[in-house]
Amino acid sequence: MAAAPGAASSKVGPLAPGQRWSVARKREVVLRLLRGESVELLSRELAVPIFKLEQWRAKADAALDGALKEREADAASIELDAAMKRIGELSMEVELLRAKMDRPGPLARRRSR
Repeated sequence: MAAAPGAASSKVGPLAPGQRWSVARKREVVLRLLRGESVELLSRELAVPIFKLEQWRAKADAALDGALKEREADAASIELDAAMKRIGELSMEVELLRAKMDRPGPLARRRSR
């Protein structure tokens, strides 16, 4: 049985001493898990603890969920967000100016005696 071209390059094996898991290698392992390969067999083949493989799969699932939930922002919501931000800035400025007016200072009005 001949392997498909590129199949050998997609096979990820254990790391050499001192070597680290790159994002590409982790992605390939997670894809193998998502395709239904046994986590126990992959753990033995790659010399990676099962809990670590499960962590990689959970992180990939969370990232995938987050990416699919994002919506394209329309122009109206962008304008509304900018307007709300400006309203907040102006409200804060008014509050600060009112507080400054209420404080007695060198130019504050004084009662004549």
